[in-house]
Amino acid sequence: MALDRKIAYINLSTGKIETRPIPIEIRKKFLGGRGLDAYLLYNHAPKGCDPLGPDNPLMISGGILTATCASATARTHIMAKSPLTGLLGSANMGGFFAPEMAWAGFHHLVITGKANSPVYIWIHNGRIEIRDAAYLWGKSTTETQWAIREELGDEDIKSAVIGQAGENLVRYANVMTGIKNAAGRTGMGAVMGSKNLKAVAVRGTMDIKIAHPVDALEYNKRFIEGITSAKVNSTQGALGTPFIWGATNSWGGLRTRNFQYNQMEYADDIEPERLDEIAIETMGPYHMTGCFGCQVHCRAQYKIPSGPYAGKYDEGPEYTSQGAFGAEPDCRKAETVLTGNHLVNQYGVDNLEIGSMIAWAMELYELGIITNKETDGLDLRFGNDEALLEMVHRICLRKGWLGDVLADGGIPASEKIGKNSFEYLIQVKGMSNLHSDERGTPGLALNIATASRGSDHLRSRPAIDLYHLPEKIMRKIYSNPIPYDGPLSSEHTDYEGKPWQVFWHQNCFMAVDCLGICKYHTVFLGATLPNFEDWPKVIYYNTGLEFTPVELWEIAERCNNLERLFNLREGLTRNDLIKGDMLNHRYFDEPTRRGAPDVVGRTIDRQKFKKMVDEFYNHCGWDKQGVPTSGTMERLGLNQEPSHLL
Repeated sequence: MALDRKIAYINLSTGKIETRPIPIEIRKKFLGGRGLDAYLLYNHAPKGCDPLGPDNPLMISGGILTATCASATARTHIMAKSPLTGLLGSANMGGFFAPEMAWAGFHHLVITGKANSPVYIWIHNGRIEIRDAAYLWGKSTTETQWAIREELGDEDIKSAVIGQAGENLVRYANVMTGIKNAAGRTGMGAVMGSKNLKAVAVRGTMDIKIAHPVDALEYNKRFIEGITSAKVNSTQGALGTPFIWGATNSWGGLRTRNFQYNQMEYADDIEPERLDEIAIETMGPYHMTGCFGCQVHCRAQYKIPSGPYAGKYDEGPEYTSQGAFGAEPDCRKAETVLTGNHLVNQYGVDNLEIGSMIAWAMELYELGIITNKETDGLDLRFGNDEALLEMVHRICLRKGWLGDVLADGGIPASEKIGKNSFEYLIQVKGMSNLHSDERGTPGLALNIATASRGSDHLRSRPAIDLYHLPEKIMRKIYSNPIPYDGPLSSEHTDYEGKPWQVFWHQNCFMAVDCLGICKYHTVFLGATLPNFEDWPKVIYYNTGLEFTPVELWEIAERCNNLERLFNLREGLTRNDLIKGDMLNHRYFDEPTRRGAPDVVGRTIDRQKFKKMVDEFYNHCGWDKQGVPTSGTMERLGLNQEPSHLL
């Protein structure tokens, strides 16, 4: 059954491997995926451990629905203490890895220690080996995956790997599977690199018994019809996620030139329609592809049309690459965006973080805070495409003073650069913000300030707040499964009601990550897509476990509070500018300068923001400092944690 997938504990220092079943009581409290990983991290990571030390446990997992008859159950979750932030490290990627791991017999891996030399882990139908990876060290992410397939003689092997960025301990190196599926945030690739772990390779042919297969398939048909008919998903199936960038830029919600502007002008060459033209020109009409069990197919396949990398195949770009290599550094060429996307995929580094680091450095360069001495003569002005791509190489290879400094992330870099460089760093909890500008959207600003892993658009973002939904529709969404009769506003510039929306989405997206499904198949961008009232039947038909919508809500609350407890244990304080729920001062002090009439001239009001944080904490069951109350701990059964039951 889906519930008989095991957990494996792998110590790379000793070579010891232990497998255990996952008790049903643990499933009922944490489900799987991110939620169970949060439990494992809180229980297995020593307080204050070095993120790049052998004691930092690395969790790799699939959700409780992974590889079942439920659609879009492709997500792989990776968690450890973050080398970028010193707080919660957590990243999520699509593709085919987690389903393959489930067919090989496992839902969760806990990897500790450090190998004496490069290794990779090989998992095949219940068996686990630690194998030599010396010949893989130095290879790109795609080269590594093909080399493992060639060594083991099976082209169906799926691998989660690091590239040179992870090997060089770039603190925002990611973990990759396939061409472009990236567990991109918080530096999980650096954790793998610190353990001398180049890859985890899996191949499985073990059956997964579905509890009620006919019902599961029939119910999933309803899901597919609703998901594919939603306008947001049909648009993504045509243009991919770049359509989000196009809409956001037109409106004026896109940070440009680091944080100087909120809209990119003269950007026709990197608009979604132009990128789609290039994909069609280089790959043909059937250029869209997707992940396991997904009907949306939201990413394009392309070949770089010109320049030094002309003809190189890749996938994407996601809208984060449009921001990283377009808006933030103010570069307007499609070739630059597509090449930057290709380079970060090969090196294995977070496109969002590296783009933000370079754009920040560009602003510092133009202000004279860093000079040609620090850049080794590189002209690091905004709009310099060649300098942008050169800095990608330098950071991933830790080449030159500035490349090495930026590879450690914004907080350490600001300490080394000095002067007032920190003032221009757009980050929360040490993690750079998405290429979005939330000064005109207080709810989204609250989301990035309070998200558990740092500035984040995937943990609690009320993106549908931009749709101006009728209050009747909003009541239906935000009163399910817990009644809510407080204020709600269809106006995205309002402050009222936004704390509840952020709290609701925080629980919704945690549940999604525990199930192992894609956020595009839920209430992330589509107001009519599945949520708490739909998931109990999906879980029951596939696993046999019975939950009510309210019970799933409570599980999500429990898991979110575990992440909060971990952060508090590692030093999070409410108003701290480095480890707190606080925005950069520019959100409060510098008005927006471009965009639609409802955007221009906007800032976040400090007092109203403070009140939003207070209200959000209250909804979460936390005190004024953001610490879960004893009543919350007892209600969620967390008062005995860490319990060390698994």
